[in-house]
Amino acid sequence: MNASTGIANSRLAQRLKRETEGEVLFSPGDRGRYATDASIYQQMPVGVLVPRSAADVAAAMAICREEGVPVLPRGGGTSQCGQTVNRALVLDCSPHLRRVLSVEGDTATVEPGITLGALNAALKESGKFYPVDPSTWQRCTIGGMAGNNSCGSKSIRYGLMADNVRAIDAIIADGTRFRFGDIPENLGPDVPGSVADLVAKLRAIGAREAEEVAARFPDQLRRVGGYNLDALTPAGRAAGRGSLARLLVGSEGTLAFSASLDLKLWPIKPRKALGICQFPSFRQAMAASQHLVTLDPEAVELVDRTMIDLGRSIPIYRDTIDQILIGEPDSLLIVEFHGHDDATLLQGLDRLEEMMGDLGLPGQVVRITDAGFQARVAEVREAGLNIMMSMKGDGKPVSFIEDCAVPLADLADYTERLNDVFARHGTKGTWYAHASVGCLHVRPVLNMKAGEDVTKMRAIAEECFALVREYKGSHSGEHGDGIVRSEFHEPMFGARIVKAFEAVKDAFDPGTAELPHGLLNPNRVVHPPRMDDRTLFRYGPDYAADPSVTPALDWSAWSGPQGNGPQGGLLSAVEMCNNNGTCRKFDAGSMCPSYRATRQEQHLTRGRANTLRLALTGQLGADGLASDDVAEAMALCVGCKACKRECPTGVDMAQMKIEAAHARGRARGVALRDRLIAEMPRWAPFAAIAPLLFNARDLIPGMARLTERLTGLAAGRTLPRFRADAFHDAELRAPDGRANEVILLPDLFNRYFEPENLRAAIRVLRAAGADPAVARPPRGARPLDDGRTYLAAGMVEQARAEAQRTLTALAAWDSPVLGLEPSCLLTLRDEFLSLLPGEPAQKLAARAMLVSEWLARTKAPLKLKSIGAEAHIHGHCHQKAVGDFPAAVAALTRIPGLKVTPITSSCCGMAGAFGYDSEKLPTSIAMAELSLLPHIRRTAPSALIVADGTSCRHQIGDLAKRPALHSIRLLDMALT
Repeated sequence: MNASTGIANSRLAQRLKRETEGEVLFSPGDRGRYATDASIYQQMPVGVLVPRSAADVAAAMAICREEGVPVLPRGGGTSQCGQTVNRALVLDCSPHLRRVLSVEGDTATVEPGITLGALNAALKESGKFYPVDPSTWQRCTIGGMAGNNSCGSKSIRYGLMADNVRAIDAIIADGTRFRFGDIPENLGPDVPGSVADLVAKLRAIGAREAEEVAARFPDQLRRVGGYNLDALTPAGRAAGRGSLARLLVGSEGTLAFSASLDLKLWPIKPRKALGICQFPSFRQAMAASQHLVTLDPEAVELVDRTMIDLGRSIPIYRDTIDQILIGEPDSLLIVEFHGHDDATLLQGLDRLEEMMGDLGLPGQVVRITDAGFQARVAEVREAGLNIMMSMKGDGKPVSFIEDCAVPLADLADYTERLNDVFARHGTKGTWYAHASVGCLHVRPVLNMKAGEDVTKMRAIAEECFALVREYKGSHSGEHGDGIVRSEFHEPMFGARIVKAFEAVKDAFDPGTAELPHGLLNPNRVVHPPRMDDRTLFRYGPDYAADPSVTPALDWSAWSGPQGNGPQGGLLSAVEMCNNNGTCRKFDAGSMCPSYRATRQEQHLTRGRANTLRLALTGQLGADGLASDDVAEAMALCVGCKACKRECPTGVDMAQMKIEAAHARGRARGVALRDRLIAEMPRWAPFAAIAPLLFNARDLIPGMARLTERLTGLAAGRTLPRFRADAFHDAELRAPDGRANEVILLPDLFNRYFEPENLRAAIRVLRAAGADPAVARPPRGARPLDDGRTYLAAGMVEQARAEAQRTLTALAAWDSPVLGLEPSCLLTLRDEFLSLLPGEPAQKLAARAMLVSEWLARTKAPLKLKSIGAEAHIHGHCHQKAVGDFPAAVAALTRIPGLKVTPITSSCCGMAGAFGYDSEKLPTSIAMAELSLLPHIRRTAPSALIVADGTSCRHQIGDLAKRPALHSIRLLDMALT
């Protein structure tokens, strides 16, 4: 079954639509978005089902058994070994199967699609938490964690997933549903016959292989390779480790589907203290680990020099990293102590400093007791993978040996010898993570597009695993087996153990003529392919950029040592997405607002990046960037730029959306609605002359409905009103370079809709000691513009012309260029550099800033009076994306007696013209309802609501029925 045979209309797809309530996704774009995880692999699935219930899953499994199609359960899709890609029907459990079913004592029962972050947020009031904490806790699902036998930084304290799952309510391949947990020796009459037979087979395997398991399984906490056969042995059962849930944990969806899981909860330790230990060499850090764990810490985590340097290059992490360093260390060990009282934790830090002195490194501990700072450090540590993957170019740190674990006493020698292996193969490795248990995430830097580097990968793997065997370690210590490690089970465990693994698989999921390796995720853990089979790679042997694609923008900044390539760096920029899924988080920040509203992979930064990558390499057909698949993926992207800042690899989906819209417009034309809005800089001056005529849409009954039918502008929205008193450039002098000059660049929206904001800015700037001028076009020409409306429609050439007009008009002066509307002013710092690459645009970008940012930079004095008790300020997405939102908050805190509260929110949902589109109106409202509107509704009626974005103010006014003001208006009101 493949795309050429009409898979979207296949019998399987039709049966799933009829017999389940889930969403059935079989288009090439949908399949492509689920073809990859965070590994190096790609396999097109047969299709995707997003089940709404466990009943949907059971029905889908039955249908697939009859149709001869394998089934692949999937959570967050963040696996790094290829276990969530297969030629199968993918079951995406994350959108709907995410309830906490019950919490009783120290046990929580949950559905598999709930994320760890959501679970612990729900548990917080009970004083309990689930302690297995992978760095992907914000977006990894409990079902996926169980599939991988996840561990996290605190396994030294709490153990692995297998130690913390009490039971699993599972559906096995024949459709039987049973609660697998501690099972008595004598099964009762309520146990289904098929399950009784299964248990008998499993116990026979355990008894037969007990001695082999004892001899071949390494004595390591971090052993997650293969199936947990020790749960089946008499010794394992006698030790209380014989729960059949332990066997299912780590099975990577190959044995059963977890309909719900009973989890072991632990009491929250509310206080913590961190000690950041500095080491002049990597080996010293490794040698110290065995000593630091004797202090009974909660975690000991490594940060190597590569991570320090790459992290400093990412704006969101730079300040935090600088604050945790003493000088320029080669490596750091982050030591955590958790508890209930500060005194005990401080004693732990004292002992840590004493031990570092004993190791010859006195005064080399940065003590961190502030909770906010601790959270920022944790954010850096948890972003370790993504920070490492922020390297530009085709060479990337590759995951294939990164989970090996060895005894702490051997860690320094093992890591040194492995570095020697890398050097022999002409590469180097990046190191980070779990020094406390001898499980370091190490990734050699290789180019998976190059056949010679694929050959190096296998050679390095074989040499590495030989070292691990020598040190009696574990070759698979956290992220599972998947494709990348399953084939190495035999050299690690021996042929007999591998045969036992196969027997377990056959007992749960016996093969048939149609499904020779079973129904559930076949050829993973057992019967695996070769890890270096390039036909399974994301970058396969035929992978190449489509040479017919010519980008409209400059992407050269994303190219690595290999140069721009046939697409000028565009494909390299798209490939920066490593599929780790930081964009799936819900806990903080803005990314990704459309995903937060829909929970659909299609409307996620990762999903869009995968769609673009497939399109740019010809895998979505001849239409490429202009295809329907790309248009559908981009439809709900609001261009918020949150991904540019919050994605650790800096995926700039907002700029990629411009490229996609440009390609679509060239192939299909620009829609009337989009063209009308894009051309506003040309017709708005006439609207200001006859505002009643241009505002008639909202004044004449029935006109809103008519224009919705004609243009798609939602009748339920009020449009911004053109003003008769629009701002004119003649209200200010022209620039001349005098002392204290600042050049005001009026934006389209404040000029014609809210000119009082520009006039307020002039008064505030003068009160701050500045001498404002206004940027002017040549005599008789229409006002200057930043091209933002053209960019939103993909009309790049028109935007470039506007940028050139503005750049030419401002080139003669060195004065700061100031603006009020974040999306417009910040275009000078962002898109202008891609529209007009070169020194002139760079110089303009360096002096372009929002008025609030200028006030913060210059510390210009203002004499202000009290105007009210409290103000709640919502940050514009672009303002937050460049780190300018704190300046707006700081400006308001100057006002005496005003309590300023930043609103923790993602995109408001209006996003320029996005919220006016009738088709997108429900999503726009959903975005606002996530956090912004609930916050505003909780505020006192007398509180001031502040938003610097024009669209944000209109969204708040439309949906919250509260007036919102630009921050400059509050400063103007407060002037004495």
